[in-house]
Amino acid sequence: MMTSVRSLAQGSIAVGFVVLGLKYLAWHLTGSVALLSDAIESIVNVLTAVVALMAISLSAKPADEEHPYGHHKAEYFSAVLEGVLIVLAAILILREAYFSYLAPRALDAPWLGLVVNAVATVINAGWAWALIHRGRQLRSPALTADGRHLLTDVVSSIGVLGGVGVAALSGIAILDPILAALVALNILWAGWGLMKESLSGLMDEAIPPTTLAAIRKIISTESVGAIEAHDLRTRRAGRMTFIDFHLVVSGATSVSAAHEICDNLERAIRQEIGEALITIHVEPDNKAKHAGIVVL
Repeated sequence: MMTSVRSLAQGSIAVGFVVLGLKYLAWHLTGSVALLSDAIESIVNVLTAVVALMAISLSAKPADEEHPYGHHKAEYFSAVLEGVLIVLAAILILREAYFSYLAPRALDAPWLGLVVNAVATVINAGWAWALIHRGRQLRSPALTADGRHLLTDVVSSIGVLGGVGVAALSGIAILDPILAALVALNILWAGWGLMKESLSGLMDEAIPPTTLAAIRKIISTESVGAIEAHDLRTRRAGRMTFIDFHLVVSGATSVSAAHEICDNLERAIRQEIGEALITIHVEPDNKAKHAGIVVL
């Protein structure tokens, strides 16, 4: 799994350089500040892809004495940094748009530049879909964040293509910097959303309700020999889900029998949700709260 995540992160760097080269060529051909804004965002794409690869490599390191729970949260730091870089890119774009607004100019070879930019946009769209799809499958926040960032780039690129086309047809040069400013505002919003979601992971937010319901169902149906479970807590860090709860068994249950119940539970939970670090505290029946998960 980790090999697949790392390969996708490396692929993002290669795709980022190809797209950056095409978008820079499109700007060079036209002199459009809107296409320049698209190229600046692609520079951020390359930087964030490098950061994502570094974070993924760090998160794959096994637990050690200083980090007994592993390094899984490194991917969230990557996503936060991506958000910061997006905001910086938006500020640079707004600066270019402002100066172009003060001194608008006609575009050079707009149609050739638009064709080159369209090719870059198609490449970005395909790769964004691949990253989001595989990132969710592999439960990698860094890959998913990178894919969502690229998708934002695709949306803004489509807007740029349409707007620059209108500017070229109408001859209204001031449309170009206005369009660049709109691109900047769009990616500012995307950067804020990315940082907000990543900070939730850093704050040990609980897993989604649907996943939690699946875990509760497994505990209820697979804890044969137990009485109830209570104080279920969950959190997620990157690809790893952390789960802990108290399992009540009869006071006459042997240690080996209780251990077997726990092993069966852990196996069933991992089959359902993937990688998980599960801690089960076994208690005798006089500790039952009669308010948790009833074992069927």
